[in-house]
Amino acid sequence: MSKDNVMRVTLMRNGRNGEGQVVALPETMEELYCTASDTFHIENNSVVIYTDRGARVNDIRLVRDNDVLYAAEQSEAFKDPQVVLSQGLLTCNELSSTACITSKQWVTLNVGGKCFTTTRNTLTCRDSDSMLARMFGDRDFQWSSAVDNSGAYLIDRSSRYFEPMLNYLRHGKLILDEGLNPEGVLEEAKFFGLTSLIEQLEDIIKANEPISDHTPITRREFITLLMKTPTTSQLRCQGVNFHGADLSKLDLRSINFKSANLSRADLSGANLSFCSLERANLSGAKLDGADLQGVKMVLANLEGASLRGCNFEDPAGSKANMEGVNMKGVDLESSQMAGVNLRVATLKNANLQNCNLRWAVLAGTDLENCNLSGCDLQEANLRGANVKGAAFEEMVTPLHMSQSVR
Repeated sequence: MSKDNVMRVTLMRNGRNGEGQVVALPETMEELYCTASDTFHIENNSVVIYTDRGARVNDIRLVRDNDVLYAAEQSEAFKDPQVVLSQGLLTCNELSSTACITSKQWVTLNVGGKCFTTTRNTLTCRDSDSMLARMFGDRDFQWSSAVDNSGAYLIDRSSRYFEPMLNYLRHGKLILDEGLNPEGVLEEAKFFGLTSLIEQLEDIIKANEPISDHTPITRREFITLLMKTPTTSQLRCQGVNFHGADLSKLDLRSINFKSANLSRADLSGANLSFCSLERANLSGAKLDGADLQGVKMVLANLEGASLRGCNFEDPAGSKANMEGVNMKGVDLESSQMAGVNLRVATLKNANLQNCNLRWAVLAGTDLENCNLSGCDLQEANLRGANVKGAAFEEMVTPLHMSQSVR
């Protein structure tokens, strides 16, 4: 067996997180008992092994690579090192050694220039599918985020809106200080993928919305508006309700549809090049054959939409930005998506057969159960992507192991 394939475990004395020893995982429990006995001077016939959660290990096949195990005498119950430390039951030397190890459970985030110190459990336990859980939950996954001079992870987001989100992860209750815009916190929650928090914030925002006329605009009304708008002016349709509207085959280039409601709208064959669809609702919309060159769809909702045969490629080099978009169950078959930015997007159960995804950014993207058969993924960035259950049959170019870490 090569050095890289050797399985290792860390042996600790019961109740301590210091003075441990990394050993090669033996083939039998008897050998593991002998190693623990020699390391901690426990009689071989009285050694028991616990996991870091206090479960007793009796089968060597259940031990995983890099597990932390605790050796004890049969007469000893499992002692959680954290509890022992908090109760002050260690000597000064033991305390120093334990503090060194437990400090690894703490992380510091530099968010927009302000530092937040918290535990990995806080960042991972409440929402295991969030971006933060992916960053800090998998001990085998090395996150490539830059750090500042103190070693804090740099995250280029708003510290003001991050703070209530972090407190929610700590105690499960959303508390917004007076004067804090819930929409700002919502954007951070969407960026980090905190589903349960998103729902609470959306309910708060909806409850505070003023009563207004939300009647959907018709095709005739919109075409009249298009004809009245000078070609030198940008048409602003922010927040406009287009639910179910027929906008097929229209020239809609460079229009601002930010936060607009385009759910169930028919946009098939439409030219949406360089449009702003940031945070727009396109759930269930039909965009088959649409031109989406250089489109901005950051945090948009396209769940259940159809985008068969769409073109996202701009010959001039402008890349479509769809970071954090919700595309659960979308149909993107045969779309041209070279260079598109889909970082931390959700494409669970999506159909991407025969798509051109060369140079696409899919880092941290949820591709669970996606059909990627026949795709071209040459030079695509799949670091941290979730490809559980994804189909990669008849690939145009082979998928290199270095492209995917999960």
